[in-house]
Amino acid sequence: MSENNKTIEVSQSGILFVGLMLMAAIGFGGYMYGKVANLEKAVTTATAQPAGQQQAAQPTAPTVTIEQLKGLFGNGNITFGNKDSKLIFVEFSDPSCPYCHVAGGKNGPLNKQVGTQFILKADGGTYVAPVPEMKKLVDAGKAAMVWIYANGHGNGEMATKALYCANEKGKYWEASDLLMSEAGYTLLNTTVKNDKTQSGAVAEFLKSAVDSRFMKSCLDSGKYDSRLTSDMAIAQKFGFNGTPSFFVNTKNFAGAYNFTDMQADVDAALK
Repeated sequence: MSENNKTIEVSQSGILFVGLMLMAAIGFGGYMYGKVANLEKAVTTATAQPAGQQQAAQPTAPTVTIEQLKGLFGNGNITFGNKDSKLIFVEFSDPSCPYCHVAGGKNGPLNKQVGTQFILKADGGTYVAPVPEMKKLVDAGKAAMVWIYANGHGNGEMATKALYCANEKGKYWEASDLLMSEAGYTLLNTTVKNDKTQSGAVAEFLKSAVDSRFMKSCLDSGKYDSRLTSDMAIAQKFGFNGTPSFFVNTKNFAGAYNFTDMQADVDAALK
């Protein structure tokens, strides 16, 4: 074989080798892209369960008693109704959590976005948001309710403190309805994001429910900063593993359950 032929053969081998390396790199890159895409799909699928919930660490679920539920009344907690009612609801929630908004029933567009099973009846679906139904029973004197903050999404700290401030003025529900709306969800997750310098924005957003000067002063005072820690401690004692999480007396419904799934336990408690 001539030297020229050898040179050509070596050159071809080199080109082939480089080509194979490029193909391998492209293939590996495509493989990794597919893995990332599949992972993102898996995360989306995992969080969009029928009983949707923003997941957190999962401790062993403790046994909960009626006396423990009654013990939540007082100590500065946000509560409604008589602790000796036949029926006690507890909601562990994060105002920035999408599934908490779903369960709140005030953010119809988000309900549609997360899945057909969560479309509100008012929008042509079958989902009955549990929080408004619980409030109806509390307002009718048939039930009592406790609201506890639990960090299930990460941007709900300012909103939680605002709810405590509003509760001082007897305006918890008015403030909650605003924060759990589509506009509230956007504000908390894109603008405020726990930034204490955004207290004015929160106060302005809630001004139709609570005097904005009072709200800003209350938020800036830091008087409810410690509630974030103490509420989380309560949530963990009750087996918190994600938001939202509800108790209907001692039965736990961990997720944004349709109220129809809770109805039998509600009816049994009220007998």
